Amino acid sequence: MRVTTMTPPLNIEDVLCSRVRLRILKLLADSDRFTVSDIAAKTGVNYASAKAHLETLEGEDVLSHVMFGKRIRYYKLKGSARATAVKAFREAFQQQKL
Repeated sequence: MRVTTMTPPLNIEDVLCSRVRLRILKLLADSDRFTVSDIAAKTGVNYASAKAHLETLEGEDVLSHVMFGKRIRYYKLKGSARATAVKAFREAFQQQKL
């Protein structure tokens, strides 16, 4: 008998504490969607690291992905409350001070 345990949701500090995750969120907030390879190249990390960060963000209801064929995943910001908050946060920091 296999016992599975559910991982508790991360708090905001755990989700946003990584510069790589913040770069990924910024990238996806400014664009429609990217593959794991595109995100890895644009954020300066290797494929495995990018994939791990993307899976964390997806697990926290911030990102979603669609499959293209059997192996290519396109990630994008999800339409969730958390993804909306990320977009609002990004926009607030892009506004110039008066």
